[in-house]
Order: sequence, then structure tokens, then C-alpha cells
Amino acid sequence: MLKRFALPLLLLALPATAQEPAPSPPQPEPALTEVILQTTQGPITVALETERAPLTAGNFLAYVDSGKFDGTVFYRAMRLDWGEQPNGLIQGGTQNDPDRILPPVAHERTSDTGVLHTVGAISMARLEPGSATGDFSIMLSPQPGLDADPASDDPELREGYAAFGHVTAGMDVVRAIFDAPVDPAKGEGWMKGQMLAEPVRIVTARRVEAAAE
Repeated sequence: MLKRFALPLLLLALPATAQEPAPSPPQPEPALTEVILQTTQGPITVALETERAPLTAGNFLAYVDSGKFDGTVFYRAMRLDWGEQPNGLIQGGTQNDPDRILPPVAHERTSDTGVLHTVGAISMARLEPGSATGDFSIMLSPQPGLDADPASDDPELREGYAAFGHVTAGMDVVRAIFDAPVDPAKGEGWMKGQMLAEPVRIVTARRVEAAAE
């Protein structure tokens, strides 16, 4: 009789001791700071990841708060002829103007920040890691090849580029800049043929709260 009831008694005891794991408390959204880039084609609003990518977002805000983006331009449209269209990015900023550029910002890997090169992502242009100043790009399409790949043997791919926010309004303006005519004779090296025939001016760049005042 003991053997007959041992298994049922054990099964009956399990529900009494099993407990559902307590639900995890909801996590707060990362802090964001919005900036409006008022261009001659219209406004573009970007939300900067001041919590997840504080160094890169802080660098961009330093240019905004000092007025160093005012009067600069979007000057490049990199168009990739493969994959789903539109595919590529636009680029703008200070273009190494000595009167505008601030000291370079330390590089933040996307593998550390979690801010990836998705549609509408804003990212710093650079030469080597840690050289980014006041030039930036906005993605028209996902560009995972710009994300850091820590497992890569290639040091450039291992570091990637530093994405630090995303467009929240004005992707139609981004697309209009992307579609603007390029001058096939302008640009150097692999950037030749990607330079806009008539760069699009950034009239002002302001934090949202400042722009509303």
C-alpha cells in the first residue's frame, strides 16, 4: 500500500510548494533630450540618448547649445543601390570648420550603449574611433554594418560608429534631402558623387524647450 500511494502523494504535494516567480517591476524609459534642426527643407526633430550614450549625446548638445550648428549644412547623400530602397544616409555638420569644431569626443560602442543604426538613427561621422567632432549622419534605412561587432578581427568593424539618438519627426525632410540632386564631380575618393549639388542649410539647432520659448 505504501508503494501504491507514494507517487500520488508526491504529485499532490508539488503544487503546494511550487511558487510563481514575482513579476519584474516595469523599467523606466531611458532619458532623452529632443533637438529641432530647422533646415531650409523643413524641421527635423531628433531624440538624443543622453542616458544610454551620454558622451556622444552630450557632444552633440554642446554644438547645439553654443550655436555652432547654426548655418551649417547637410552636404552628403550616400545612396546604396542594393536592398530595399531608400537605402543609405545623409550627412551634415561643421565640416572641420576651425571656428566651429570642439575637441573630439570619446568613442561609445553601440554594443555598450544599445543604440543601434536603425531607420532614423543619428550617428557621429569620424575617421578613427575617438576622432568625431561636429559631423553626423541620419540613416534612411537600417545600417547594421555601422554597429560595433566586438567579435570581429577588423578593428574598424569591432568599434563601429557611435549612434546616439533617432528622428522622432521630419523623416519626410530627411528623405527630401536624400533625394536632392548630387554633383557627380564633387567629393573625393569613395565620397565622389555623393555630395549634394546644393547643400541644405541648417538654419538653427535648438533643444525643444528652448525652441518653444
